[in-house]
Amino acid sequence: QVQLVESGGGLVQPGGSLRLSCAASGTIFSINAMGWYRHPPGKERDLVAVITSGGSTNYADSVKGRFTISRDNAKNTAYLQMNSLKPEDTAVYYCNADIRPRSISRLQHYWGQGTQVTVSS
Repeated sequence: QVQLVESGGGLVQPGGSLRLSCAASGTIFSINAMGWYRHPPGKERDLVAVITSGGSTNYADSVKGRFTISRDNAKNTAYLQMNSLKPEDTAVYYCNADIRPRSISRLQHYWGQGTQVTVSS
């Protein structure tokens, strides 16, 4: 069974930094794109950043220049380095990935359980 587990959330002051991790585990054949979404209170879930298996990246305009997505393919792990955090970055952050399990001959879309990021003084 494949699962995604996020870590690294917490409380940080404005201007601070956090690094989120998303580790995929289970019987995995391959992983395509991995990404981060966030769900602010009272708003919809939106894409934050995505990275392909080849390392190409895309970011929401609101985080460009402040957030960096990366991945370690050997560890089946994606990261989100968040710098210059603002109160409006407060949200539950979710990892997702397109994964082909060894037992299934097609890609499946998986979500992590979410990790809370709170930016406040």
